[in-house]
Amino acid sequence: MAYFPFFVDISDGDGLIVGGGRVALRKIEKLLPYAPRLTVCAPSFLPEMEAVPGLTLVRGPFRSAMVDDKLFVIAATSDDALNSEIAALCREKRVPVNVVDDREKCTFLFPALVKRGPLSIGISTGGASPSGAVYWKGEIDRLVPEDAGELLAYLDGLRETVKDAVPDGMARAAVFSILFDTCLEKGWPLSDEWLDGLLGGLKEGSP
Repeated sequence: MAYFPFFVDISDGDGLIVGGGRVALRKIEKLLPYAPRLTVCAPSFLPEMEAVPGLTLVRGPFRSAMVDDKLFVIAATSDDALNSEIAALCREKRVPVNVVDDREKCTFLFPALVKRGPLSIGISTGGASPSGAVYWKGEIDRLVPEDAGELLAYLDGLRETVKDAVPDGMARAAVFSILFDTCLEKGWPLSDEWLDGLLGGLKEGSP
């Protein structure tokens, strides 16, 4: 069964990571660009983890109350029994949980990620082949331009102007398609004259 790829806003959400080693650090590094508030619990932490700004480090054993009100939990310890305990607790409390290297105990998986500003592309094989996910991530990474995020931010900046000029939803979608294709072909920003001509022509052609 494939996993459905929900895209969730975790900015300013509270996440818990149990584990202070290399695997936990890799999870943290994937999460940080999405700006959650992260609490990390472990008896000890890698120096690299202690140097990450903004983390709340709790040095000591895991306590069950730690999962309360968390947006998500990651069990990344080397203790399989503890990971299982955390997973069972999260399932009971309906808190999404990821257990490293144990697909059966997860309620969500980490995808291989390609990120360009607001553009996020996640690749998951449902845990069947992490190597396959890494391979397709590399292929997509080569396909998506490095400045794709800048293009999306530019188009987002035009959204209100287009909405004001084109009230009809279907026509507006067509305009955004034209803008996207034109930016890919000619670059951006588009000239004011070109934009005025496009939007003015639509106004003139409306009933």
